[in-house]
Amino acid sequence: MPKLPILSSKEIIKIFEKAGYFIVRQKGSHIRLHHDTRDSITIPNHKIIGRGLLKKILRDSQISVDELIKLMK
Repeated sequence: MPKLPILSSKEIIKIFEKAGYFIVRQKGSHIRLHHDTRDSITIPNHKIIGRGLLKKILRDSQISVDELIKLMK
């Protein structure tokens, strides 16, 4: 399994939009993304999202690390 990158919230949102998610709302520093067939996820609007939080976001969205790497390219 490849190592998880450290990304900004803007980069993560762009990746998830490629995966079919869209922004539903923003409240404070949290952005809510929705997908038609998967669960909704919340991403904090921070400059840097650490590996641990990114792993939790991926687990909630049911996207693997390999899928994330493919969507980044």
